[in-house]
Amino acid sequence: MSYRIEADSMGELQVPSEALYGAQTQRAVNNFPVSGQSLPRSFIEALLLAKSAAASANAELNLISQEMATAIIESVDELLSDPQMMRHFPVDVYQTGSGTSSNMNANEVLATLASIRLVDKVGANDHVNYGQSSNDIIPSAIHISAAIGVEKKLLPALTHLMTVIKAKAKDVDHHIKTGRTHLMDAMPVRMSQSLLSWASQIEQNIKVLEASQDALQSLAQGGTAVGTGINAHPEFAKKFSENISRLTVVKFTPADNLFSHIGTQDIAVSVSGALKTVAVSLLKISNDLRWMNSGPLAGLGEIALEALQPGSSIMPGKVNPVIPEATAMVAAQVIGNDSAITIAGQSGNFELNVMLPLIANNLLSSIELISNVSVLLADKAIATFTVNEEALKFALSRNPILVTALNPIIGYEKAALIAKKAYADGRPVLDVAEQETDIPRVELEKLLDPTKLTHGGI
Repeated sequence: MSYRIEADSMGELQVPSEALYGAQTQRAVNNFPVSGQSLPRSFIEALLLAKSAAASANAELNLISQEMATAIIESVDELLSDPQMMRHFPVDVYQTGSGTSSNMNANEVLATLASIRLVDKVGANDHVNYGQSSNDIIPSAIHISAAIGVEKKLLPALTHLMTVIKAKAKDVDHHIKTGRTHLMDAMPVRMSQSLLSWASQIEQNIKVLEASQDALQSLAQGGTAVGTGINAHPEFAKKFSENISRLTVVKFTPADNLFSHIGTQDIAVSVSGALKTVAVSLLKISNDLRWMNSGPLAGLGEIALEALQPGSSIMPGKVNPVIPEATAMVAAQVIGNDSAITIAGQSGNFELNVMLPLIANNLLSSIELISNVSVLLADKAIATFTVNEEALKFALSRNPILVTALNPIIGYEKAALIAKKAYADGRPVLDVAEQETDIPRVELEKLLDPTKLTHGGI
């Protein structure tokens, strides 16, 4: 590899000849060989869009020339259209806590490209970063990237999942199954009732995420170093928000209190908490599917999930519930991401949170993971499973808990004796109830009808 010599305020160092970045990015590459993982592409794209919005705002305020602003904006557009864009952004996630290295990475790359367009020197600090600080642009990029991810990917994915669940519930409404509490037999439920419970979970999650959007779409931009706005034009925050809203087609506004948006990451922590709740919902749905699909002979065998791939390298014919398992792993990862974000949120020391790159990485990872797996769960598990009616009826016919419906007539103690006898003899509760009570069988059939019991006996 060939190198060129670049210099910054700390001196000279070697930078790969083909690199668009400069000395400060190279120092970060040298200083942080931690994970080999760069910040997510969605974050870098948001950061670049923020630089474009800033350039437009500074030109509107006559702080840089329109020609320079155009060169910066066109450089952003060039990067965003490059499938290999991330090669220009090699800084590790685990870097300086303010994300200064990533901010300077973007500044240096854009300064290089803009200088080529302008045939003049465009400064990374003096021009691309004009009116900004890492301390407000990185928190803003977190909000911008997360808000875009939630609005354009996560909410549509969750809405799709909810819609598919509701459609499947309609299809399976006529199937009655044994309800279970504590994993033990309980009163019967319609299969649609179980699925609509899942849909309600997802619907509630959607409402919580939608309610978080106003806060997420408020930005720290304009606060610069500590929240006072030093070196930023008084109208910069407003102009910036207008421009970033135009570029993203998402409505952003300046924060009411810039100090809180720089010194804390409470909003990101709150959104992460909402994502954790989604993960918990997905885990519940996945585990219900896995239990219902278990078997097919030695388990519940109530449904059969779509067979997607061989399930064993040694056991021929084995097929596993791979989509619910993948969903469960996503849920576990998102819960772990939230724990890290919670700890990072506590690192708002005085006027700056110093775990911003970690928050950005984990928050965007959670949004991406949930968005992707929700569609898979909807399309490759819920929409396509089939119901084993024979297994449902067999379990229902031998479920002594149905005797609960007789409590108002014969009392709890008498009903308990019937249930125990049915268990002990392995006989249907209908037969035992006919033997142990004076109620005619025709009447018992009505009282113990599982379909009627799913409506509360009405």
